Amino acid sequence: MAIDMEKMPKLGFGLMRLPQTDGKIDHEQVCKMVDAYMAAGLNYFDTAYVYHGGLSEVEVREAIVKRHPRESFYLATKLPAWAMHEIGDRDRIFQEQLERTGAGYFDYYLLHSIEEGNNYNNYEKYDCFTWGLQKKAEGKIRHFGFSFHGTPELLKKILDDHPEVEFVQIQLNYADWNNPVVHSGELYEILRERNIPMIVMEPVKGGTLASLTPELEAIYKGLRPEASNASWALRFVASLPGVMTILSGMSSEEQMMDNLHTFSSFEPLTEEEQQAVQQVTAIMLNTPLIGCTACCYCTDGCPMQISIPDVFRAVNTLRLYPGDGRPRMFYRNLTSYSGKAADCIQCGQCEGVCPQHLPIIELLQKASATLDQ
Repeated sequence: MAIDMEKMPKLGFGLMRLPQTDGKIDHEQVCKMVDAYMAAGLNYFDTAYVYHGGLSEVEVREAIVKRHPRESFYLATKLPAWAMHEIGDRDRIFQEQLERTGAGYFDYYLLHSIEEGNNYNNYEKYDCFTWGLQKKAEGKIRHFGFSFHGTPELLKKILDDHPEVEFVQIQLNYADWNNPVVHSGELYEILRERNIPMIVMEPVKGGTLASLTPELEAIYKGLRPEASNASWALRFVASLPGVMTILSGMSSEEQMMDNLHTFSSFEPLTEEEQQAVQQVTAIMLNTPLIGCTACCYCTDGCPMQISIPDVFRAVNTLRLYPGDGRPRMFYRNLTSYSGKAADCIQCGQCEGVCPQHLPIIELLQKASATLDQ
């Protein structure tokens, strides 16, 4: 059964950055956000085996599956290459996901974070594309695809070798359109040429495009005084043909309501607004920032418990606002309960899982020189 693009909601609820209280998922707040999202007629939820240390899939069961009819929503989750060490791990992980979520089946199932190297090699080694088709034939998967963080060349190869793929999830936002590492624009064009539906992740670049400098924000406010910075980023992506669903990792009711407002009366970007986005992008790219999207893949395995994305957030804020003392205060508070940048032992596990391919060890050394004073 082909994907019906007309039935897919433009806004998807990404469950990677759920609200937390005292270090635990705030179930009550998640329920409120789920209910508001579905009341707006939206129904695509995206999780993964590794999100929130596996607890995101459990929260799916508690906040969604137990509280809403199964046929009323779409659920997507993912198979992690780095958690497979033998061929039997495919079914072991899949069964665990079914038990965690209680969903019975997955509407969309993805091979997680394909890129050059171990991830892609593992998926081929354990014949995961054929396995995915088998799960689809068993009725356990409705649609099969993958999320992608690799090069345009690898994307073309996979699509040539595996025409059974029904959709692809890519990182896409206006700041990364010409990024030589992320390749947003190139990946988009490849998928459009082949008429493959796209799910978009990181449309707001981990929150970066929601928190702009006053100079950049003024450009947008001059055209739409009431619109949020995040709405501009979402409208940029939603204005592109071929985009099936745009994932937003909403972590508060405020973010949820802002996004619902953007899509309840959606308007594609006008030509004048496209020019404004280009102007913002050009100015932004003149300020060198660490391209961290706060996916937190790096933190779970850090032996020194360094909150790497938060360290980089402090560094980026200092670069944007050199005279602001708050980033240093934020860092001091952060390192009262987590590792300092200086604590890095250079084991490299973080660099091995970073979808942005950041030189994290080197960046932490530079962060330490700035913040550990």
